[in-house]
Amino acid sequence: MRVVSLVPSLTEAVAVSAPGVLVGATDWCTHPADLDVTRVGGTKNPAIDRVLALAPDLVVANEEENRAPDLDALRAAGAEVLVTEVRDVPQAFRELARVLDACGARPRPAWLRDAEAAWARPPARDPRVTAVVPIWRRPWMVLGRDTFAGDVLARLGVDHRYAGDADRYPKVSPDALRATAPDVVVLPDEPYRFTADDGPEAFPGLPCALVSGRHLTWYGPSLAEAPRVLDEALRAAGR
Repeated sequence: MRVVSLVPSLTEAVAVSAPGVLVGATDWCTHPADLDVTRVGGTKNPAIDRVLALAPDLVVANEEENRAPDLDALRAAGAEVLVTEVRDVPQAFRELARVLDACGARPRPAWLRDAEAAWARPPARDPRVTAVVPIWRRPWMVLGRDTFAGDVLARLGVDHRYAGDADRYPKVSPDALRATAPDVVVLPDEPYRFTADDGPEAFPGLPCALVSGRHLTWYGPSLAEAPRVLDEALRAAGR
């Protein structure tokens, strides 16, 4: 079987669970670190001709990370495209199982069992804490409603202030974010790479948790260690 992945999370999941079937991935597919496949461009602008030249039996994609016109173009050219939708942790596990089954991954990978066990009993705060979660600056954008990362945080006892917003990724000024008086500001290193020197200065007086974007936003093998890694980063911010 020949598979092209247009989603970093799914690339890692397929690569470690069904070795040898992945023949193409995006430039943003950084895991596994030794991944040696043809690169087909970005998640938002894949080179359709490069994907088709690989003669894939299946292209795996995501409704949020990939653009519908690109997926339609692949289908029009005869490619089979499996599109996932991931808005919370249980859905991530269902979609991962669907993708791995379609890619012929047998038996069920150990990392998936480990991830399900880790999320069955995640560490959580008591009492719960509130947060704002910037994902971009210039302009500032934060997690809003109905996001996978928001559900991840909620399961760890962190309620983000914009979970009920009309937009999934609202644009909000730092002044407005500070005015919500969150217990913590969660700053991931992707999609925008927040660092100790780029991000916390916008929130003077507020604890800032610098967290791994891969563990916060990816749904793949990183799910097995995400509860522990994120919990440690969040607790460090409160010391």
